[in-house]
Amino acid sequence: MEGLLITFEGPDGAGKTTQVYLVDEYLREKGYNTLVTREPGGTSISEEIRNILLNSVHSEMDALTEMYLYAAARAQHVKQVIKPALREGKIVLCDRFVDSSIAYQGFGRGLGMDVVETVNQYALQGTEPDLTLLFKMDIEKALNRGRARSGCLDRLEREKLEFHRRVYRGFCVLQEKYPWRIKEIDASKSLDDVFKQVLKQIEYLIYCKK
Repeated sequence: MEGLLITFEGPDGAGKTTQVYLVDEYLREKGYNTLVTREPGGTSISEEIRNILLNSVHSEMDALTEMYLYAAARAQHVKQVIKPALREGKIVLCDRFVDSSIAYQGFGRGLGMDVVETVNQYALQGTEPDLTLLFKMDIEKALNRGRARSGCLDRLEREKLEFHRRVYRGFCVLQEKYPWRIKEIDASKSLDDVFKQVLKQIEYLIYCKK
């Protein structure tokens, strides 16, 4: 089977990271060759950029700077990790990808969807997700859950509720624009129920690609 790129998106606290590792364990038990990675991050260079982006000390960071840093981290990640893994036939499970940039910088920061998509065309180098799982739930509940779990908030987590509402709206607009790729997961359900929703989408994708 050819390699697959599956991305996990949604607000902080929606439980997507937990599901990444549950899916990884499930697929490995089924005999699939998987790779778990994240954005920003995934390479030593991209992780360094992540530290800059999420460090709460950098509160003065301009929206354009933020967008370009995310794109730079993604370019390195795609070239060094994702594309080679796909060529090897691996199923890549990525915790956040380009849709997060469009939602956070395009909508949250107000730069606009078209601007962020254009910049990231170069970073993506033709690589697109085969499936994006969008974890949706009440934004305030998700944020409260995430903040209670992490304790120490990063620069984006410290943003006001209205910012996160704009980001969530961005994800919803993306879902409407790319319905064949972005599939909704009701993240308000129990852990097991969410996992079942996720597996249904992934198993269908694998079946179609065989």
